[in-house]
Amino acid sequence: MQSTFALLTIGDLPAHPLIVHGVVVLLPLAALGALLMALMPSLRRRMGVAVLLLAVAGVGAVPLATRTGEELKAALPPDNPLIEAHEQRGDELLPYALAFGIAVVLLVIAGRLADRERSAAPSSTDTGGDSQAGTAPRTWRRIALVAAALVAFSAVAVTVQVVRVGHSGSTAVWQGVGTGR
Repeated sequence: MQSTFALLTIGDLPAHPLIVHGVVVLLPLAALGALLMALMPSLRRRMGVAVLLLAVAGVGAVPLATRTGEELKAALPPDNPLIEAHEQRGDELLPYALAFGIAVVLLVIAGRLADRERSAAPSSTDTGGDSQAGTAPRTWRRIALVAAALVAFSAVAVTVQVVRVGHSGSTAVWQGVGTGR
């Protein structure tokens, strides 16, 4: 099925290979930052907003890369199995990216609320060693822990998927698909 999109170009080059670099750089970089935040909550406080912005930009670049990929595919000779494989893997990336993005948002929000919860909890020295000291709610701390696990899993998954998509695309290009040979 041929696309009806006009080929978007940047400086007479198809936009797809240029826009794809946003996905290839932003999502793994956000994944690395998110993994660090999941493992070390003190980093979450310092890097949370920056990692969240990287994740949002990376997730947002995925549909743009998909659209420009469809445009480029329509401009190339039809029925190429390498392009079909790349397209299929590319279409599978958005759910991974969305899951990762949602997990990062959850970690940042739950982490901030867990920090507030932790600072509001009385310490054992404040209560004179009372046995009731450790009974403050820990809801957000538990949610932050679950979010950290989700971030770790989804960060690895989205990075693996980005590599799979990128490898299939570069294979298609380097085997002469995009050069007219």
